[in-house]
Amino acid sequence: MHGPRAIRRVLVANRGEIARRVLRTLREMGIESAAVYSDADAGAPFAREADVAVRIGPASAAESYLDADRIVAAAREVRADAVHPGYGFLSENAEFATACEAAGLVFIGPPAAAIEQMGSKANARALMEAAGVPVIPGFDCADLDDAAIGARAEALGFPVLVKASAGGGGKGMRIVRERAGLAEALASARRESRAAFGDDALLVERCFEDARHVEIQIFGDAHGALVHLFERDCSLQRRHQKVIEEAPAPGLDAGLRTRLGAAAVAAGKAIGYWGAGTVEFLLDRSGAFHFLEVNTRLQVEHPVTEAITGLDLVRLQIEVAQGLPLPFAQDDLAISGHAIEARLYAEDPAQNFLPATGRVALWQVPALPGLRVDSGVEAGSAVGVHYDPLLAKLVAHDATREEARERLVRALRELAVAGVVTNRDFLIAALEAPAFRTGRVETRFFEHHAVRAAAPDPAALRLHALAAALWEHERRRAEAGPLPPSIPSGWRNNRWRAQDASYTVAGSRVDVEYVAKPGARFDVRVSGPGDGPASAHAVRIAELEPGALALEVDGVRRRFLVASDGARVCVHGAGTSSDLAPLPRFPEAAREDAAGGCAAPMTGVVREVRVAEGERVEAGRVLLVLEAMKMEHPLVAHAPGIVREVRVRPGQMVDPDEILIVVDADVEEPA
Repeated sequence: MHGPRAIRRVLVANRGEIARRVLRTLREMGIESAAVYSDADAGAPFAREADVAVRIGPASAAESYLDADRIVAAAREVRADAVHPGYGFLSENAEFATACEAAGLVFIGPPAAAIEQMGSKANARALMEAAGVPVIPGFDCADLDDAAIGARAEALGFPVLVKASAGGGGKGMRIVRERAGLAEALASARRESRAAFGDDALLVERCFEDARHVEIQIFGDAHGALVHLFERDCSLQRRHQKVIEEAPAPGLDAGLRTRLGAAAVAAGKAIGYWGAGTVEFLLDRSGAFHFLEVNTRLQVEHPVTEAITGLDLVRLQIEVAQGLPLPFAQDDLAISGHAIEARLYAEDPAQNFLPATGRVALWQVPALPGLRVDSGVEAGSAVGVHYDPLLAKLVAHDATREEARERLVRALRELAVAGVVTNRDFLIAALEAPAFRTGRVETRFFEHHAVRAAAPDPAALRLHALAAALWEHERRRAEAGPLPPSIPSGWRNNRWRAQDASYTVAGSRVDVEYVAKPGARFDVRVSGPGDGPASAHAVRIAELEPGALALEVDGVRRRFLVASDGARVCVHGAGTSSDLAPLPRFPEAAREDAAGGCAAPMTGVVREVRVAEGERVEAGRVLLVLEAMKMEHPLVAHAPGIVREVRVRPGQMVDPDEILIVVDADVEEPA
């Protein structure tokens, strides 16, 4: 890089919460911004918040956010000086970085040569070994057939980890515990890696199942300075995808922190690195650490490092890209307090964390000191199948780890989110788990500790049903027009008869009966959930406004956020959120589903159909493979039988609960 270069307009080549986060720093720096968006993101918050926005293609990432030519053309169209790639998509694509430079655009990231060297995990292993950085025992699968891979995996020792050489974020990654499962893991990892990264190269490594995942943030400039910004612990993962991250890592002594930092700086210098990067390590039980990879980009979890250092990493990226030197040396940096980040996903922990789709009907983040929320959604945002299901990141910072943990738990409880299934309650349970409280974290945390979201509080469900019923009552009354002052809302000529509303919520039924009285008062009876007795309440509507109401229930006043989303009413209050489905007054006859049906658990694309009509299958046999949100989900037969119908084909989009394959299950003969 030659002398300083002014950057006046930046095109953000990404979407969602990271696009909004970059846009925020650009506004603070007085730099003009441009966004790119697919058809699916035309109404997304990030597309509106940029100074200008350019449509780059259909919803498919391959035809939009992964199309380097379209993004470079968009940057030229808006006369941008630079491109910020965010993370994911093209952020670690050396060809894209080179294309930006060739077009006269500053690529706000490391040199293309560094990206290329680290783009292959196999190449990265070799470079780190040469630099004296300890690596995990393993081998590159290039030029090896499956039989040779199996033999070398046997010599390495099971369990092993099959991973995409070009990958990240848990995609193209499989744990294999015995040789019998290796062939299927290789095939699946190749497919997923090809779909996510356009490259199906793999490597195999020894699997350290009780290790910790500790990473070091490094930062360098084009003048040869390179420092580390301390460590993050990212051990809490499901499907190799990080869920909760924190900085600094709990339980690290000063000596180990110094050795990790020195190894990370050595790794960066070995590849001539500048900009923001992350060197990832596995820390085993003995205290030894092993190199995993270098992420040549900003990380999802970068806010925890910003919290404990007081730095804006995006600002530093832009300044370094302009040719400016780092404004500090290693000895100028210090850790201040503790920060913990929780990733809020649209997914269902009760269904093996299957991605969820839908519309965010209710969204309001709490205003708490020491809390940062980076989100990509708002009320009304659609959550589809085309992109990662990350909705937001909540980051709590405080003087101690325990104070930060308590603040994050409170923030999650106060977060109003409804309309789409999320992992919010699971995150709370993880943060409240005794092992997490004491800092006993490792990559198999969720396998070793029974983390389950707490069952919904029946009292909260009753309050939510009560709020939904009265909110709908007032909405209907407003739509009917004004009544004379002498007539109470909900008046009827047989006023002693109660009005009623019934809902299903959290798998239970709740019934609400109420009689309207003057002064926005109601006599209410609530039944359910469960078989307990009905409860009677004196209720007054204390406040009513669009999307919210305050109820005084038996003298205690509470505020509720409420939104109607088609056939559902979404309510937040009393420390939780609910989706309530009104029960019809005259239910239709139940539809009889196809017997033995294999149904879609989510919206997705059929990638493989592995059975044919007339074929016999055994329980556990994979019938088809569904892809949703860049991950594969095999659907299996739950009982032995004969395949009667195959209703789908590869490449077909399917909706939740759609019957895909019908199996006539074997009928046991009576004894």
